[in-house]
Amino acid sequence: MVKNRTRAAVLRSQQITGLSAEVIAELVAEVGPLWHERHQATLASRPRQRAVGAGAKHKLVFVDRLLATLVHLRHGATHDVLACWFDVDRSTITRAIGEIRPLLAQRGCTIAPGLRLRTLAEVVAHLGENEQTGIIDGTEIRVRRPAAGRKDRDKYISGKNKQNAVKSMVFTDAAGRLLYCSPAEPASCADITHARELGLVRLLADGPAVEILADAGYQGLGAQTGGRVVTPPHRKFKKNAPDWYEEIHEQRRKAHSSRRIRVEHGIAHLKNWRALTRHHGRREQMSDVIQAVAALLSHQQAATFAIDERV
Repeated sequence: MVKNRTRAAVLRSQQITGLSAEVIAELVAEVGPLWHERHQATLASRPRQRAVGAGAKHKLVFVDRLLATLVHLRHGATHDVLACWFDVDRSTITRAIGEIRPLLAQRGCTIAPGLRLRTLAEVVAHLGENEQTGIIDGTEIRVRRPAAGRKDRDKYISGKNKQNAVKSMVFTDAAGRLLYCSPAEPASCADITHARELGLVRLLADGPAVEILADAGYQGLGAQTGGRVVTPPHRKFKKNAPDWYEEIHEQRRKAHSSRRIRVEHGIAHLKNWRALTRHHGRREQMSDVIQAVAALLSHQQAATFAIDERV
């Protein structure tokens, strides 16, 4: 088990985990009981010869399990390295991360103390209630190539980057604060198709009148949502455009790009977590990885915003 001095150093340094000590303390208080409850339910769910709680005790306490998961997500540290650091077997680290990561993913994005958004419907409703503008964009994360002969091997190949990847739709507000990250889909899926499959068109067409900024990959959603999705302006002249039109078109394009640049900043903050730069593990885990990082990042953003408001 990692020594108390080392644990205290990790908690003090936000560069190691990406989170402040206050946010980690809140995670321990919130996720700890959930992990303990799930662990006890697992023990009680199978036939036993001894009472629950008998036998060998955990070498890795919950706080260390959480820290190992945070370091793994933040820096992409391998399970072997974490096992040496925490002085346990590699399988212990693998099991610990596999238990903690889903609990972090299901927390949703924190907007303010006591307010979290877990679904796309909640995001649209939140923007409508507060009369805010939302911004969407797709981001790709490289993954391992499926084995030869595997069914649907080519569906992970991105048509844009020509590499094996998964895709997630990122939703931020006009200030770039993270509101939602969708589960991972194979990168061969187009941005607009992914948005339709998530139900964005139905939510916007039947929901509040909100403005959603998007790039050219979502061209066509504006007509399907009553103009709620705003994309870059179309070119009316494909050839021999007048000079006056070129100038106006460029001004409108730059104005739109300036408004939606905040989502690119939000994606950049997500990619600061090394687990989202390139994933070397199972592709089936990517949804939990993406949503766990989004939940942690949004929690830290909300805590920082609350401190700035008090100051």
